[in-house]
Amino acid sequence: MKIALIIIVIIAVLFIAFQIYITMATGKTETQQYNIIQTEKDFEIRFYPSTTMAMITSSAKTYKELGSSGFSKLASYIFGGNTEKKQIAMTSPVHMDISDTMSSMSFVMPANYNKDNLPLPNNSDVRITTAPDEYVAAITFGGFASQEKIKKQTDLLENTLKEKHISYYGNFRFLGYNPPYQLFGRKNEIIVAVHWDKK
Repeated sequence: MKIALIIIVIIAVLFIAFQIYITMATGKTETQQYNIIQTEKDFEIRFYPSTTMAMITSSAKTYKELGSSGFSKLASYIFGGNTEKKQIAMTSPVHMDISDTMSSMSFVMPANYNKDNLPLPNNSDVRITTAPDEYVAAITFGGFASQEKIKKQTDLLENTLKEKHISYYGNFRFLGYNPPYQLFGRKNEIIVAVHWDKK
């Protein structure tokens, strides 16, 4: 009985230590840069400068489907599945644009890369693209993401923008900041492009 208790305590300590390590490591991951233009109670307006991304497109219609089909292809590319067998650092967030017609998942490339100096993907499903400058509205929420949570936060952001008379366009997109095995301190966001001329 004492041995079993000791084993349980050791496992619990190791688990907590692992979660602390993952949380600290996530904090050191390069994050896509943006400028906060305006802060509101439930959301903020940001400016994202142009950035280079590795992207896959998919017929998936849900968060779970897109994550399952897209993540491994993009991860393979940055972990050496490219013409130079080069390891490319993981960044955050992961972008997901989910719709009923065509969905996409994108990894932001580290700031020192662009379309000219990135190795080509071995998998033709992975494309290197350049996202344009854009203003977006962003809302943040914690915990593990799900299709239901994404819809709830999307509806909240959409309704808030309508109340504020802020014009938006394009799809609402999901941003995920944490690896799936990180249990604490998780961060997720919903963003949408906005017309913004208040400078």
